[in-house]
Amino acid sequence: MSVWIPSELRRRLRERFARLYGDESAPACKERLLAAIGRYGVGAGTLPRETTRWSERDAVLIAYGDSIRAADEPPLTTLKTFADEHLQEAFSTLHILPFYPYSSDDGFSVIDYRAVNPELGDWDDVRALGERFDLMFDLVLNHASRKSAWFRSYREGDAPYRSYFIEADPAADLSAVVRPRSLPLLTRVQRADGPAWVWTTFSDDQMDLDFRNPDVLFEFIDILFGYIANGARIIRLDAVAYVWKQIGTPCIHLPETHEVVKLLREIVEMVAPEVLLLTETNVPHEENISYFGASDEAHMVYQFSLPPLLLHALQTGDARHLLAWLRGLAAPPPGCTWFNFTASHDGIGVRPLQGLLPDAEINALIERIRARGGQVSTRRAEDGRDVPYELNITYFDALSDGRDFMLDTARFLCSQTVPMSLQGMPAVYIQSLFGARNDEAGYRATGRARSLNRKKWVRAELDSLLSDPTGRERIIFDELRRRLATRASLAAFHPDAPQTVEPAPDGVLAIRRTPAAGRAVDALHNLTDRAIDVRGFAGRRDALAGAPFDGHLAPYQCCWLLDA
Repeated sequence: MSVWIPSELRRRLRERFARLYGDESAPACKERLLAAIGRYGVGAGTLPRETTRWSERDAVLIAYGDSIRAADEPPLTTLKTFADEHLQEAFSTLHILPFYPYSSDDGFSVIDYRAVNPELGDWDDVRALGERFDLMFDLVLNHASRKSAWFRSYREGDAPYRSYFIEADPAADLSAVVRPRSLPLLTRVQRADGPAWVWTTFSDDQMDLDFRNPDVLFEFIDILFGYIANGARIIRLDAVAYVWKQIGTPCIHLPETHEVVKLLREIVEMVAPEVLLLTETNVPHEENISYFGASDEAHMVYQFSLPPLLLHALQTGDARHLLAWLRGLAAPPPGCTWFNFTASHDGIGVRPLQGLLPDAEINALIERIRARGGQVSTRRAEDGRDVPYELNITYFDALSDGRDFMLDTARFLCSQTVPMSLQGMPAVYIQSLFGARNDEAGYRATGRARSLNRKKWVRAELDSLLSDPTGRERIIFDELRRRLATRASLAAFHPDAPQTVEPAPDGVLAIRRTPAAGRAVDALHNLTDRAIDVRGFAGRRDALAGAPFDGHLAPYQCCWLLDA
């Protein structure tokens, strides 16, 4: 299909391919990309076209395709029914975590990127979820399953797959490589022509793909087009920081890695400008925000430092480190925003605290997590030591001391309200939507620490819990939906509306959001277990309470105060 492409865009595409694959290969790569436009109907319209990226109505629910199950129906159908019945006023978008056939890691060891796991449903079920919600899909770029057809063909020496994976000499000096796991970097496999050592950043079932081969990149461009055709509005680039390897370097955040993200941004803005790229890089803050580029990489990056800093503040009542970080937080570049969350399918990252929280405070945080039934996963540091990488626990249990039900509930609701107040797009993990406790049975069954926060709910049991108006699940479920619906009505919470940290008494986080049009909001959050006097804010209407604010914050109370 022939689509008119501006000459300036053609030039940029050629330059990006040249940076990745050299001047000689760049023209052919560019033409190969242009020939792919229109595949699956993606990009078949006239280019370019205008689109609205986001608004105050945007909020994301993060869930697995089988987070809620019912007898005798595909889990994706169960999720759709539940979302249609309960979530339309609160969420604009559903992030369906990897729903493809997989062999391990709860979906992130993908066997077939172009198929839906038949245990969950089919593509019709996925598209049905998109009838009332926007959808977020994972593009798992760094690795494929050991059981995939790609890897089987690699072992057999079949083209083009024999060049899809990264081999390395185990005698090579790989000490500079940054590791996210405490596992061997290379895994021995048997090929048809003899043994080989394959790069495995995350596990011996997740075989790293070689993006130095343009065929691998084009495979994922085709997969990307297929996801867009099936309703994806947000594409989450999983573990993208590791996709380019060069021995003798850290093999993380390499210039070529950023170039891949820039190229993908160029492509989606060319063929589907309504689609957003979100990078998943669980690393220290300055490294994380590098994926904004100069407004030419990710549209959104995870706010990875927020979950552990907020957790520390609410556990201790000491907001100094959280406030210092927020005061120093530069606004995202034009056309970009934050993805604000507290919990996800993964653990709470420890690396994003680097440089933000003293080591003694980090160690104390880790011990509090262990005391509350959590686990601590490790990574292999550059000096060979295994050091904490993430905290595996539900966010509710991470905050609960078990002494006062209502105080625990208020503290947790405060934790979920802060991301709604901050500049960016908020996201809520499905376990947090119900204030889930640690899934000890799931952890015992799998032996994997992350299972603590990956409970599978039976729809009938969940309905029973939600029918009790005095129960933790119902209280949190109702209040989070109410707060999200209220947020959606306030222009001050548009992701582009600037934020400033306002002076407030110790223990109070005060964020002022000022929209381009409409009333500003002062969002107040009491991060302590004591009442705090903030009479300087009194007399204004609190959008959360639906009443004038009297100037007194109860423990963990949150207010959204409207300007006159």
